Amino acid sequence: MTVPPGEAFGFLGPNGAGKTTAVKLLLGLAEPTSGEGWVLGRPLGDREARRRIGYLPELFRYQTWLSAREVLAIHCELAGLPRASWRGEVQAALEIVDLAGRAEDRVGTFSKGMQQRLGLGAALLGKPALVFLDEPTSALDPVGRHDVRQIINSLKERGTAVFLNSHLLTEVEMVCDRVAIVDHGRVVASGTLDDLLGGHAVRLRVTGLKPSERGSVSGFGEVDDDGEWITLRGLEPDRVPELVAELVRMGGRVYSVEPRHQTLEDRFLQLLGTK
Repeated sequence: MTVPPGEAFGFLGPNGAGKTTAVKLLLGLAEPTSGEGWVLGRPLGDREARRRIGYLPELFRYQTWLSAREVLAIHCELAGLPRASWRGEVQAALEIVDLAGRAEDRVGTFSKGMQQRLGLGAALLGKPALVFLDEPTSALDPVGRHDVRQIINSLKERGTAVFLNSHLLTEVEMVCDRVAIVDHGRVVASGTLDDLLGGHAVRLRVTGLKPSERGSVSGFGEVDDDGEWITLRGLEPDRVPELVAELVRMGGRVYSVEPRHQTLEDRFLQLLGTK
């Protein structure tokens, strides 16, 4: 896999596929038994590269007796940021994740969603070149998920690469430029959403044709025959009238023609052989 600057990259797969292990390897939290990789142009685990990385883990816990501002100040120190920049960095992070009004409140009074916002703020300290987000919206309400999408888009605009690990596939569709789907430790598909979803698709209800005749329209796209319904993926919209005319010419009766957008969830299940 390769993730360039300014791109949101979705890293997807079922439980146990190896996603968390891969992230730990990229962050230098685990050592590989074989193989090699680079992050920000440096070998895995390189200390200088790690200084330029932000990370929001899926399982996070912050000191309940500290305020949000104090937690972020500790992370500034851990990141080795110049002390003179701490105040500005902390305030900017609080504003980005909409916690400025709770900056002096103890973390123990925060909901899980607010703590997740705090973790995202910690990941953004120091304007990292690369941000790893592991399930960043799992505890958030719709407003919070919208805010995270806005933050990810702003990171992309300033040239930051975002590596997003999430089970919420609809969220991935909204923000990611490319995705990789991993299963049993191997990438089974990778590319833009258009590449993975097969572009345009159309669903038709057709009767009066033999199975062999229904399959003969494969020249128009990838055929999925489901009884009376035929779905063609990869069909350009301007070829739909041509397809309908061909079905009628073969003796078919066309009752319905519906544009269909295959979802990332559909494709995800197909690639994993569960649908």
